[in-house]
Amino acid sequence: MNRFLANFLKYKDLLYELVLRDIKIKYRRSILGMFWSLLNPLLMMIVLTIVFSHLFRFDIKNYPIYLLTGQIMFAFFSESTSSAMRAIIDNASLIKKVYIPKYIFPVSKVLSSFFNLIFSLLAIVLVTIGMVVLGNNVNLTWTFLLFPIPLIFILIFSIGIGLILSCYAVFFRDLIHLYSVGLTAWMYLTPIFYPVSIIPQKYLILIKLNPMYYFIEYFRKVTFYGTLPTLKETLICILVDIIFLVIGLLVFYRKQNKFILYV
Repeated sequence: MNRFLANFLKYKDLLYELVLRDIKIKYRRSILGMFWSLLNPLLMMIVLTIVFSHLFRFDIKNYPIYLLTGQIMFAFFSESTSSAMRAIIDNASLIKKVYIPKYIFPVSKVLSSFFNLIFSLLAIVLVTIGMVVLGNNVNLTWTFLLFPIPLIFILIFSIGIGLILSCYAVFFRDLIHLYSVGLTAWMYLTPIFYPVSIIPQKYLILIKLNPMYYFIEYFRKVTFYGTLPTLKETLICILVDIIFLVIGLLVFYRKQNKFILYV
């Protein structure tokens, strides 16, 4: 662990440059540029609100904010892990030429997506202001200031998953296509656009075993419901982060020396 931290500090400038490069590439030749990080969740919110709030009649107070808080969190997880999965493969030429800690590449992908997540939070602020202007009773309390906590939780979780995926994608390229299918299933198993209350009791275990449920619910409690998460919920998030980050680091450390033979 000490060696990992030493390497991380030694190559922090490189990590910064890789994150900056990814952000520039993503918005290169785009007229609106970074504003797409704001517009995309807003446009998706409008479409999904029409579908699920009106057609499916989900009776959730201030549904657009409920939807947006879940949508933004899952969108970050999906984007960050998908891009991290290809990080080693896409940087194969650089890995073959010079020595660089290989974990830098998937971590940089997650961090660049995290930057987009931070910018996307403006969408929640704008929608909340809009709901207040329209006369809706929005629960805005001091707990909103705790929003960085669930963001850090999902960041660490995404790094752990990203390390695992980036490692196995080198040896099993079909994983890239399988994961996109898995993400779709994962999204529907996460209460993003529907309330947990509609899930039958016998299937509730599937929700409870889903780490994304706890991160999104934590985020909603501090930003949407205006309540403090319980100690149990906090400990669950911390435990999930530790487990997946440790597994990700161990798997990556054991497999990284074989990358050069497959990329």
